[in-house]
Amino acid sequence: MRHLLTSLGTATILAIAAGQLHAEESLVRSNAAGWVISGTNRSVFVNRTNLSISVKAGPVTWQTLDSGPEDITLKSGGAVFKRSLKEASHIDFEPVVSGYSDGLRIRLSGFTHEGKQIDAVVDLTVSLEQGTGEMICEASVLKHTEQVRELSWPRGFLPGSADQTVVPFMQGMLLPKDWPRKVYLYEWLSYGRGLYMPWWGQQQGQSGVLVMLETPDDGGCRFDHPAGGPTRIEPRWVHSLGDFRGVRRIRYSFFDKGNYVDMAARYRSHVLQNGTLVTLKEKIARNPIAAGLIGTPVVHTTILNHIQPESSYYKKDDPAANHQLTTFDQRAAELRHLRESGVLRAYVHLDGWGKRGYDNLHPDVLPPAAESGGWEGMRRIADTCDSQGYIFALHDQYRDFYKDAASYSDDLTIVEEDGSRPLIKIWWGGSQSTLCSKFAPGYVARNHRLLRSEGVKVRGSYLDVFSVVPGDECYNPEHAVTRADSIRYRGECFNIIRDLEGVVSSEEPADWAMRYLHLVHHAPFALDPDPGKGPGMGVPIPLHTLVYHDALVVPWGLSKGGWGIPDADSGYLHALANAGVPYVSTSPDPVHLEQVRTVCALHHRLALVPMVRHEFLDKNFRRQKTTYKDGTTVEVDFESGSHVITPPLTAAELKTISEPMGLW
Repeated sequence: MRHLLTSLGTATILAIAAGQLHAEESLVRSNAAGWVISGTNRSVFVNRTNLSISVKAGPVTWQTLDSGPEDITLKSGGAVFKRSLKEASHIDFEPVVSGYSDGLRIRLSGFTHEGKQIDAVVDLTVSLEQGTGEMICEASVLKHTEQVRELSWPRGFLPGSADQTVVPFMQGMLLPKDWPRKVYLYEWLSYGRGLYMPWWGQQQGQSGVLVMLETPDDGGCRFDHPAGGPTRIEPRWVHSLGDFRGVRRIRYSFFDKGNYVDMAARYRSHVLQNGTLVTLKEKIARNPIAAGLIGTPVVHTTILNHIQPESSYYKKDDPAANHQLTTFDQRAAELRHLRESGVLRAYVHLDGWGKRGYDNLHPDVLPPAAESGGWEGMRRIADTCDSQGYIFALHDQYRDFYKDAASYSDDLTIVEEDGSRPLIKIWWGGSQSTLCSKFAPGYVARNHRLLRSEGVKVRGSYLDVFSVVPGDECYNPEHAVTRADSIRYRGECFNIIRDLEGVVSSEEPADWAMRYLHLVHHAPFALDPDPGKGPGMGVPIPLHTLVYHDALVVPWGLSKGGWGIPDADSGYLHALANAGVPYVSTSPDPVHLEQVRTVCALHHRLALVPMVRHEFLDKNFRRQKTTYKDGTTVEVDFESGSHVITPPLTAAELKTISEPMGLW
């Protein structure tokens, strides 16, 4: 009892003495091998020698790896080096008990390098939460936070102990432990394509564990799956602006019986609680224009494509291909033709409208391309959309900072830790750096207020890359920005678009952005070797849809294969299974138009309804079934190309795209 009481606050001790609380005896015990934390249905053992963690959860035990040589990365003077946590010369253990959890604190100090003492002091805590039986692990640095660069803790579960691993790698991936091909994540930081959502899970038999990063801004994962397996995945925490201040926290939820559907449901409850998940119903209540996205196809079109000579895309052997122009009036005529074909609802995403076209001169892209019609032409295409009931939205960019932009200045760019500035020459506009996130809201407000003052009826905008690139850091002391700051500034940009125009969109659905976004460009699957083309990485599963279906509108290409769609798969079937919206050309043929009609009708029914289940109906993962909260089911067969929607779409539902929006 003495260990228990000494770790409690005075108020808690007095409450126990008054009989208001019950202090259970010896919930945290030590023995020769380590420490045991006991809960009602769970128990945790921490090995005092190798610092491994073992969790008994129902019918299975989850055992982590021992402390290893790459646990912690330290910096002293000019040297950066890695150490095992168990190499600390002082490792102290202390029970930590509160009114809601029981746990253990591990304090480590006395790391050395080349015989010299490193002064950093690291605190690790492992706790069982009462009531939920979930394990919470926290890591912080108490002294000399600048000496810690990176920490991988807790270690991953023993490779091979899990039958399969679940990762929100883009839309989602299920990876059997013996998967025959090498698998790698595109990125390891949270909020990139490797982890749209900051969690992953594993299964042993019918039991599972969900691993959630509750402080994801400076976190991610280490991942490895060689051909034939097994899979290794574990947390990875990094410094922010050269400092390891603050607490890194991770939560483990255990399922005696459950799979990736149950993991997604638990994560959904987490983002509902913390405010990340804002439903479309809530977003529409604030922005009625967003209602026009329901059951509405997406038209993706462009005005001016211009490639600068220094761009890696420049075509030396085909100069004409480097400057391709369509006028605003030509595009407006195509949109009128689309309406005449029976498509009375559309969301129009317009690229290349700026003064030198797509991916050029950002953020100084106004006035609009003069050779395409300038301000007058842009007003006319916006008016055309408005009169037809189409939502007119622009593709825009506030991260790429082109060196020939009118306001370019080194003083406004990101500064890396080594004092350098990013510089690439890949995209069409040629030489560019990266705009510091602090300045992005000012540019967004300037440009979009000018569009409004010029009478261009813009109903929404897409801010490129914001929702697919992890937060940036800037080391310029005059405008230092952490990853968390960067994400906050991006959110400010989305709010400006929402308040000035209406529909907020971006590239892909990084978790942090879900409270802001109405629509993304795409949220498909990870392919090998990249999202452009190839087979799926592991087994594609709709993890993101299971969590966020009723919070976001996601368009899908309907062809076989293509960007984000495995080569052998029909995008049409994925669009149906995920109840998304379709992309549509301005001149759809009858077959394509019928598919568009079907996908839009299903989205109109289910846009505000959560997906609650996904299952495979055959051992080859080719027949799948999704279930929605209203009882609708969609069965798709990627081998035969067939699908069954239950209950079937009605004739009235199939008229969705033939009904005008009538929003303004």
